[in-house]
Amino acid sequence: MKWLRMYRLLIAASIRSRMEYRFNFWFSTLMAVIINVVEFLMLAVILLKFGHIKGWTMEECGYLYAVLTLSKAIYRTAASDVHHLEKYLVGGDLDALLLRPIPILLALMSQNFQLKAGELIQGTAILTICMGVMIRQGQMTWTAIPLTMVVIMSGAVLLFAIGLLTATAGFWILRIEELQNITEDAARTAAQYPMSIYPNWLQWLLIGGIPVAFANYLPSLYIVRQQMDWWIIPLSCAVAFLVLGAALAAWRVGISRYQSTGS
Repeated sequence: MKWLRMYRLLIAASIRSRMEYRFNFWFSTLMAVIINVVEFLMLAVILLKFGHIKGWTMEECGYLYAVLTLSKAIYRTAASDVHHLEKYLVGGDLDALLLRPIPILLALMSQNFQLKAGELIQGTAILTICMGVMIRQGQMTWTAIPLTMVVIMSGAVLLFAIGLLTATAGFWILRIEELQNITEDAARTAAQYPMSIYPNWLQWLLIGGIPVAFANYLPSLYIVRQQMDWWIIPLSCAVAFLVLGAALAAWRVGISRYQSTGS
């Protein structure tokens, strides 16, 4: 609880500093909304043209997209600079965090706090519309709402864990941007669509190698399509926390071998 309270205080300080430039804050929020809307419209155009993707309707694909968008927004809001660890390692900015009397990961997570309002608003809107349609059609019941909330939070933990594990590789290879393009950006983009459209090797990669399938697709097979049993929900949560445990262990090893720039 002490660290949680400290995290809240650090976030509050970060927000105050960022709100000194309010135009930048609202402009970046607006740009995020536009980018995400355009991204989803590209998917919607395909579905309007062909009606479905491998049997997945627009509402079902919208559900996958919205759940992953919200999970990503929560992760990037709570721990934005974990994704930008490379600049701390290359520029020596990590040295300043090491001097603080708090856990370094906590300090990193609270740096440059950014409320991903655009993604949160858009993801919530798409999810509400898609789930509303499917509930009215009898495809899902109201119990899908709390289950979806669990999946979103579990997905946020999983995406954070994958991001932290990737960032930790920087202690060994220093430059991690290309690796992040694969483990975070490409994998997450692939997970926005039904996995059944991909070849088997890629499906297994997104389930066992970079397990983003547990963030939205596999739970949706139970919540949306009733093609799996209820245990996929707790299994998805378990996978998220197992990957988080591995990421934290790797982080501790990486920090222990970190060498200051000396600047």
